[in-house]
Amino acid sequence: MIIDEETVDKIAHLARLELNSSEKSAMIDDMNKILGFMDKLNEIDTTGVEPLVYMTDEVNILREDTVKQEITHQEALLNAPKHDDDYFLVSKVINLK
Repeated sequence: MIIDEETVDKIAHLARLELNSSEKSAMIDDMNKILGFMDKLNEIDTTGVEPLVYMTDEVNILREDTVKQEITHQEALLNAPKHDDDYFLVSKVINLK
C-alpha cells in the first residue's frame, strides 16, 4: 500500500487535523516509511512462533478496591464549574455528521 495525498487528507479529516502542504508531504513520507517497515516485518517467517500476549509470565495481583472517602452527590456537584440539580454539564465534544 502506498500512502498518497488523498489518503493523508482522509486521515487528517478523521483525526480533525489541519495540515499545510509541507506537513502533508512530511506525513506522506513518514507513513510510507512505517508501511515499508511493516512490509519488512511481514517477510519474516513466523511459522511455529506462538503469539506473545504478555511480556512476562508474572501474574498481576491487584489489591482490593476499598472506599477511602465518600462524598455525597451534592458535594460532588459543588466541585463542578457547571452543573444542574443532578448532573455535571460539559461542552459538546462530538459532532455527528
